[in-house]
Amino acid sequence: MAIHFQSRARSSSPQVQGPAQIVPGLLLVVAGTALASAISTTVGPLSTLVCAVLVGAVFGNFGLVTPSTAPGLSFAAKRILRLGVVLLGLRLSLGDVLDLGGAALTVVAMTVTATFFGTQWIGRKLGLSRDLSLLIATGFSICGASAIAAVESSTEADEEEVAAAIGLVTLFGSLAIVVLPLLAGPLGLGDVGFGTWVGASVHDVAQVVATASAGGSTVLAVAIVVKLTRVALLAPIVAGVNLNRRASSGSTAQSTPILPLFVAGFLVMIVVRTSGILSDGIIADAQAVEGWLLAAALVGLGSGVRVQKLRKLGPRPLVLGALAWVVVAAVSYLGVMLAVQ
Repeated sequence: MAIHFQSRARSSSPQVQGPAQIVPGLLLVVAGTALASAISTTVGPLSTLVCAVLVGAVFGNFGLVTPSTAPGLSFAAKRILRLGVVLLGLRLSLGDVLDLGGAALTVVAMTVTATFFGTQWIGRKLGLSRDLSLLIATGFSICGASAIAAVESSTEADEEEVAAAIGLVTLFGSLAIVVLPLLAGPLGLGDVGFGTWVGASVHDVAQVVATASAGGSTVLAVAIVVKLTRVALLAPIVAGVNLNRRASSGSTAQSTPILPLFVAGFLVMIVVRTSGILSDGIIADAQAVEGWLLAAALVGLGSGVRVQKLRKLGPRPLVLGALAWVVVAAVSYLGVMLAVQ
């Protein structure tokens, strides 16, 4: 999963970066992560992960991404991200999923399916590339930038397209923090219904927490479990994309594993959490580490967002992002009203 937007190459023999080469960039990542955390603490509605993308984008557009820092930023966006996704699995147990009941699980499955395939269809109708449409569809249907990064290696998307997809899920996920709580009352949603709607429609976990917190502890508890159940569908989505790539590209795609190792690790961590062998203290510590790892990775990812390059794509990606946001919110709301409320 090569996510180095400035100099990413898809060659068969990538240049290996030594420890000394990644240190300057990692120091910048550490500084950016600390800054993102401080901003998030000061500006409540913005999660640390959203702030991390924004801080990385500032680094990228104001000359802090140099030949000396680029390897470390790339390392964060690739290696550190994978480790964070693995630890994300410790947030979910199979018991939590079963406790949701068939109705909520149906809402999750319906929302992910409709958003994933519907967004790609809309993207094609707008004349956008297949790869950009796939990245946006994955980000909006599963878990934002983390899902985009997981699927990116299975596409031929260029750096502008990856950056556009990340920027869109960050933008609309952040808007959801403000908009969805305002709509809960007018749309007739109770605590369980609102929690299910938030978990099924908002992009990354931190944005879900920020959105659901406005409704209280019951809303938050429901939203987190629904969201993490949705995140678990990352594994079949990645496997399906890679199988499709193999079928359509033949031997050129054989080097891509059907299920990347870090996605398999994510599933293993779900099993570990389900087994109950880890204490609550260890799980809490692991979740704290996971949050910092994902924030560091998103600083690296955000550093590839270049405003001038995004302008070349024109307004159509923004239109697709807006329509994808409408699809995921509308389908999940319909499911909640039919099956949960």
